[in-house]
This record gives sequence, C-alpha cells and structure tokens, in this order.
Amino acid sequence: MSKPESELHDPGTTTREREFEHVEPPIGWDGQTLQEMLDESEQLLEETGRYQGLDELELKENDPFKYEQMYSRLRGALVSARETALHVSASPIVREIGELCFQIYTPEGDSVAVSTGIIVHVHTGSLAIKYMIEEGYETNRGIQPGDVFCNNDNDLGNVHTTDVHTFVPIFYEDELVAWADGVTHEIDIGGMTRGHDQVASTNRHEDGLYATCEKIGEDDKLYQDWRDRGQRGVRTPMYWDLDEKCRLAGCHMIREAIHEMIDEVGVDTFKQFLYEAVEEGRQIMESRVKERMFPGTYRETGFHPIQWEDKAWQPGAQQNMMNHLPVEMTIDGEGGMELDMEGATPPGPHPFNCAKGSMEGALWVYLTQSILHDGKVNDGAHYAVDTNYPEGTVVNPQDPELSYHTPWLTIFPTYLAVSKCLSNGFFSRGFREEVITGYGEPCDALQGGGKLMDSLAEAIPDALGDYFPVGPFDFSCQGLGASACRDGLNYGYAMFNPEADLGDVEEWEQTQWGLIQLARRVKPNTAGHGKYRGGSGWEGLHTVMGSEDVSLYALSIPTVTWSSAGMSGGYPGGTSYSVRAHDTDLAKRTVTDEPYPLDDMPHHGRIEDQIDAEEVIRDHDGMFFPEEFENYDLLRYQTSGGPGWGDPLERPPEKLKEDIEKDIFTPDVVEEVYGVVGDYDAENRDFTIDEEATAERRAEIREERAERTQSFEEFFEEEQARVKQSDWNDGVQYMYEGVFETSEEWAQDFREFWDLGDGYSP
Repeated sequence: MSKPESELHDPGTTTREREFEHVEPPIGWDGQTLQEMLDESEQLLEETGRYQGLDELELKENDPFKYEQMYSRLRGALVSARETALHVSASPIVREIGELCFQIYTPEGDSVAVSTGIIVHVHTGSLAIKYMIEEGYETNRGIQPGDVFCNNDNDLGNVHTTDVHTFVPIFYEDELVAWADGVTHEIDIGGMTRGHDQVASTNRHEDGLYATCEKIGEDDKLYQDWRDRGQRGVRTPMYWDLDEKCRLAGCHMIREAIHEMIDEVGVDTFKQFLYEAVEEGRQIMESRVKERMFPGTYRETGFHPIQWEDKAWQPGAQQNMMNHLPVEMTIDGEGGMELDMEGATPPGPHPFNCAKGSMEGALWVYLTQSILHDGKVNDGAHYAVDTNYPEGTVVNPQDPELSYHTPWLTIFPTYLAVSKCLSNGFFSRGFREEVITGYGEPCDALQGGGKLMDSLAEAIPDALGDYFPVGPFDFSCQGLGASACRDGLNYGYAMFNPEADLGDVEEWEQTQWGLIQLARRVKPNTAGHGKYRGGSGWEGLHTVMGSEDVSLYALSIPTVTWSSAGMSGGYPGGTSYSVRAHDTDLAKRTVTDEPYPLDDMPHHGRIEDQIDAEEVIRDHDGMFFPEEFENYDLLRYQTSGGPGWGDPLERPPEKLKEDIEKDIFTPDVVEEVYGVVGDYDAENRDFTIDEEATAERRAEIREERAERTQSFEEFFEEEQARVKQSDWNDGVQYMYEGVFETSEEWAQDFREFWDLGDGYSP
C-alpha cells in the first residue's frame, strides 16, 4: 500500500502542491508498474470471469451508503465538470449541444464512471490509456503529476478524427490512482476539405490533424509547440484553443474532486471503490440481459451503399460500393451476450472505415439507452459482452493508412441491426414498450465553410477573422422509430447522443456568419408507416449572403433503407434527397417583397417552381460532395424519420386524421398506404374521414396484397436464380466479392443456404 505521507513529504505541503512533485517509476499501486497492474487485471478476468477476480463487492455490501455516496459524488463531479467546462468553450457544437464528455478511469485504463453527453466514449479513452501503458510510457515517455496527454487516433482509441481526448493522470502521494479524460467534438480538424465529418477523404493523410497519444504538456501547462501546431493545423484556431482549455479545465476539476474524496475516505477505500464499481457494472449488464432478453441467436444485417461512380474525387473511389454489416447476437441463459460481425465487408477508399474501438464505443452508447439506462455505465458492461469485429474488415481494419474520418456511416446501420436484435428479445420477454424499430439516419445534413466579404469582415469585428465554419448540429434531432405499443418520437432523437437538441438558429448563425437559415419545417411523409408510425423528420432551407469562397456539402446514406425497415409489417422511414439552386433571383425578391421558397412541400410546390434560378440540382441522393455556392444560392436538406411497427391497415383512422393535420403525412399517401379516405381543408387544417370509402379502400388493399402474395418456395426459387446469375448491381457485386475474400466461414454459409455448391463465387 502507499507509504505514510510523513515519510514522503514535508508535512507542511498541501495535496495540491505535492501534485507537481516528480515521482519515479513504478507509479502503480503497491510498487507495481502499470503494465504489471494491467497484466494482472486481464489474467484475473480471464481466470474468473469477474473484474479483478472480485468474489464479493465488500464495500457495497458492508457499507452500501458510503459506496453509493461515493459513486454519486464521483459522477456528480464529472457532470459538474462538464456543465462548467462547456462554458469555457467557444465552439457552438460543445456549448450549444453539449458534444463533450468526461470520464474517470482506473490506473489500468478501465472506465469507472462517465458524465452526461457523448457517452460513446465510455470505452474509447480506455483503449488509448492501455495503448500508452503497453507502449511503456511509464518509463520511456514519462507519466508524471501535471502531465497532459492527447489522442484522436481512432486506431488507438477514439470514434472519429474530430473527437479529441485530453487525458490527465491523477496522483495521490507517489501513486497513479486514476485518469481523467475529457473529449470534445471539434468543428474542424484540418483535412482535405472543410467540415467535421468529411466525405471526400480516402486515406489518413487527407484526414487532418492527428494526435497519437501524445504528451502535450506538463505542470498543468500545454507545450508551446503543441499550441502552435493546433493553431496552424485547423481552420478554426480559436475554437480549437478554447475547446482544449475546456477539456483541460474539466479534467483538473475532476482531479481536485478526487483528491478531496481520497482525503475524506482514505486512499485504500477509494481504490477498493474503483474496482468494485467496474465489477458492479459488469454484474448489472448481465442481470439486465437475463431479465429482458430471451436466450437464443438473433440475426440482422445493416447495409451502407456508397454510390460514388460519378461523385468521388479520387480515381480509386470512383466506384459504387456496398458495405455489408451483419450482426449475430447470441444470448445465453446466464445473461451472457455475444456480438459477432463475421462477414463484414473489407475496408475501402472512403472515410467510413471504423476502428474496433469506435465500434465498441458505439455499442455502449446504444446499450446505455436500451438496457443500461438505469444502471452504472462503465467498462464493466464491456467485460460482460463478448464481441467479434473481424480484423481486416471495415469494422476493424487494423490499418493506420486508411481514412477513419467519418466511421459513423458504418456505425449507424450496424447498430440499427443491433437495435432490432435487442427489440426482438424485448418483445419475446413481453417488454413491448422497450421495443425500438430503429432510428432516423443521424448524418450531417450540412457542412462546409466560407469567408465573409471584405466589407462585412471589417464591419463585424470578431476573433474568428473572415473565415466561418458551417456545421450546425441540428441534425441531432431525427425521428425515433416506433415501439410495439406507441408512435415514435418526432424530430427528437440522435443515436450518438440521447440528449438530442436542435439548438437555436441564432446560435448557429453567429458562427456561420454567411449562411442564413430561411426556414425549418416538419417534412411530411418521412415517418415510417405502421400501426404505430415512426417519428417524423424535418427539412431546412439555407441561403448564402455576404460571403465568398463558400463550399458546402451534405453527408447522408443514400437510396436504400440501410436496414431501417420497420418491424412486424412496419415500413422504413422516407429516404433523403437534396435540392440546390444556383444563381437565383432571391436578391430581387427580398427587395420587391415577392414570395420566396420556405420549403419543398408537395402542397406548396417544388423549390424550382417558387423561384427563378439558372440551375437547380434535384438529387435523389442526399449526399453530395463539396460544391461552390454564391450569394443568394439556395440549399435544401432534411433529417429523416424513424421506421414503423405493425400493419399500417391496423392504424386507427382517427390517428391518421391527426397525422394529416400535423403535416406528418399528406392525404394522398394516407389513402395509398393506410386506405383512409376523406376530404382535407388545407386552409383550416381539417381532415374529414369518409368512413364508408375507407372501409372499401382497406378491403381493396387487402385483396391487392393477396394477389401479389407468393409462397416461400416460389420466392426462394426466384432469388436463388438471381444469386446464381449474380443478377445485381455493381455495388452489391463489390460487397459479395469483398465478403467472400475476407470470410471463408461466411462464404460457405452463403453457399449452403442457397445450395450453390462449393465452387460458387460471385
């Protein structure tokens, strides 16, 4: 255990003053190195199946009040640090939406507690700390009181490049007792194009600034060369600087809170608490799985189409691709969970490659919303789930040369599949209210940047200079899928951050000076149909004003429904599309007081019908690469709706009346899909149901269904013929060739299922 303080220090010094005293390795507990502590922890887990081999939670059982008080106090310190530190930041992504998070880790790098915020980082920081331990930082780089480390390398522990971690080791006397970690989502990280989730990069060298578990400061001060690097390496140096101060300030607040706790309860009790909290997290996860899931094997598949033959900039990316993201979830009778992605596509020339740590981080952000929402969230849950993200695939490339800038477009469809696996289990257990059919596509609807015109730059004194970034985070409010007993949540959910928030238009416009939002409106027909419909999405319309050198782009998963199809007869949400209008007469209309577009609604008319423009690009694909925009050009984008649950014909007509009057659906779609007929008074927003015509139309739909129905044997025979002939498009061909190349196990299962013979290849 630790030496008595009297043997180590001048008794007149304070804990704060001692924090900067140099310590010599080993810095672990009881004279161990950090590597020895990590090795012992992993060995005990392997041998016993319990974190640190703990048979009992002695502190929790013998003094439950103190134990719970310590956990609440620790998490309270994390939340307090987050809520205080975000006001240090100037970035609206951090300040307005709260895209930051703070964590506490054991000396070995296991998460103990996490604040509110982007809880996807429960486990990502853990991997970075363990990398530093295994690479011998304790001796060859030095881990000292007051040191500061930074990482945003996804291969070592992160989600994507613009998530930047600041790590501070916390010492007590001569030992490292914990780590504090703060992470913020940066509005810009450099890279080949503007934006915080790039679409054009195809390799690491185009991603932007990387910090690979670097020591960036000591004695609580950042190195000047590191600060210079940040100032020169990103397009928004003021945001970068203040976000970094935000993270460091929060970590120091956490350090002070831990010192106070140790001074009160004693260092030995604090150490015992850290280990027991992680083990309790593991036990909670097992108990939740046992309680809410039905034992068995669940299979779902996600897809991510990349239609870049005519869009990509680099020659190697100019092809149509499809990422295959299969999920097999196995639940045993003791609460064990296995997640296997055997058969995933190889990595590719795009920024959607996803490191193993990114996949694991996404797993926790989803599990905390579905199973662990009332438990302790830490790495104990990680140890309760066995995962297989196969090496050499898009979900675990093991190749630092690739681009990892935007792995979310691999994460989102994967965890839609996970969501369905869990929901099938919930339904089997009778937890109908816990079922979630999925979620709207939470991708960046709009990104880019530009410069203010010289005259405006002089008139608006601002520390940013004349460059403004574009990255409004209002896309964090998508439609949530239906449950098995109620409709989904309208424009109020994001898989990556359950604290969804549109943010204020004025707040975004203070940052993106030259981009004005003309309107936000509910977008009809984005919600997935069903007995219980999915939540609706919305659309926005922007114009450029007083600017120059403006480039904008949108990130979206195109065309197909990327596994967001509903459940039990429910439909997927509507797919996205984009509209761009160049060289418009908007300037004249604002002067002459003529009407101008506010939406692209069916009953109002298309944008091109509401304004004169030299060029209107209407693209069924919501994703487009960076494109130049001039003043008074228009850009329309949308967020998507969630999928539905159950047969649409079982939805009560009164619910459809309400949907029409609230712009969730239009009358023509309601009649076609739900068979509900009536008259709509658009001016008064009143829909009158024709009950007799509705009964007739629903009967007709059922007859039409019966005529289209075919037996499974007929369906299988038709599909088998297509498979044998490789009757599919280039993107699907890319997918099958890649999967057959990387997974012989999956390929053989595919051959056996379709009875193709051992020699078959796509």
